[in-house]
Amino acid sequence: MSIRIVQFGTSRFLQAHADLILSESSDHKIAMVETTGSAASKARIAAINEHNSFPIAVRGLRNGHEVNETLAVSSVQQGLSAREDYAQLRRIFVDDADYVISNTGDNGFKVPDRTNLSATGWSSFVELLTILLFERFSTNGRPVTLLPCELVTNNGLVLRNTVIELAKHNKPGDTDFLEWLEHQCLWMNSLVDRIVSEPLEPIGAVAEPYALWAIENQTGFVSPAHHEDLVIVDDLRPVARKKLHMLNLAHTLLAQKWIEEQRPKYETVYEILQDPSIFRWLDHLIKTEVVPAFAPDEANAAAYWDTCLERFQNPFLAHRISDIAQNHEAKVARRIESLWAWRSDLVFDGLRAAIRSLETGRHS
Repeated sequence: MSIRIVQFGTSRFLQAHADLILSESSDHKIAMVETTGSAASKARIAAINEHNSFPIAVRGLRNGHEVNETLAVSSVQQGLSAREDYAQLRRIFVDDADYVISNTGDNGFKVPDRTNLSATGWSSFVELLTILLFERFSTNGRPVTLLPCELVTNNGLVLRNTVIELAKHNKPGDTDFLEWLEHQCLWMNSLVDRIVSEPLEPIGAVAEPYALWAIENQTGFVSPAHHEDLVIVDDLRPVARKKLHMLNLAHTLLAQKWIEEQRPKYETVYEILQDPSIFRWLDHLIKTEVVPAFAPDEANAAAYWDTCLERFQNPFLAHRISDIAQNHEAKVARRIESLWAWRSDLVFDGLRAAIRSLETGRHS
């Protein structure tokens, strides 16, 4: 069976999210590509090529019922190193692929100060992608659909613009290639959500039952699969706001409480919510100040919060608050203060009180 999806990234998130969803709902096969050259990435590639599948342990609560099962992912057919297996990667990308998936970390879209669009000189994912897209354009001109999963707002648009700028500066005058990139390839904005708490060795992961892969529709887009956790929406903004201002905001409130009360170093989200007073405090804040910020017909906010609480109370996942508390002030600005800016017509006394010590520290 030919490979129709090239996946840049070997992370446990991709294994437990896109790879699992596609394994459960599609005949498409995936080539998993590592681009960093790290020992961990190469080990996962070697494991893929040694085994026909890998395990995903799904543990948690779904609709009030405990889930504890291990699923076999069979969608990944081949593992490749972008540098060591470039010729094979080029052939698959140019001749076979219909879709490109990526999740390349926080700096995945970063362009180096000095760029090199050659098969041996690239140093970043976006350079490599631009090289391969040019090879495809030059060889057969067949458009491709790109599905970035990086946690970047409008990730498809950002990736498209980054690649086009690279092409402009490194292949000046090639207007046909630029037109092909901008108007024939499909660059899909998407949002992904699933807590994947730990790896299984040599490959595999532990993940919660909840998963969301939301893709913003475009003319001509054909979904790579049909699955209950993969949804196609006309506008991604309500989905993104709901995740940012409810799930992520609640995590940041718990981190604020954890910092202020100097709670146990390795405390998890599950453990802190076993404190009834903290549970009531958080639930009241979200229900009285955050849920009303959403229109009654916008993304079913009240039901979504119930789902968030169920996810937070997953006894299987070691979701440490110390991890959530990293870059805390920036997260407060993005998750809480941006809510105030979005709904400046509302009063958020409880939320303001919750971070008052942080505000006081800023101005002291």
